[in-house]
Amino acid sequence: MLPNIGMSELLVILVIVLVIFGAGKLPEIGAGLGRGIRNFKKAATGELDENEKSKEKELSKDNPSK
Repeated sequence: MLPNIGMSELLVILVIVLVIFGAGKLPEIGAGLGRGIRNFKKAATGELDENEKSKEKELSKDNPSK
């Protein structure tokens, strides 16, 4: 796994990311990572969003054998 990362290493990584992407892109990158993690957690726990729930209801109405 990853070795212990100290504060100085985190600062170096942050500076490198800031130089590569720029200050304007960092909020977009953070938001994208947050959405990705949230979607992964939903998929792992089996939660359905509203669109998937409505599709399941429509399928159960069309196929009453369930």
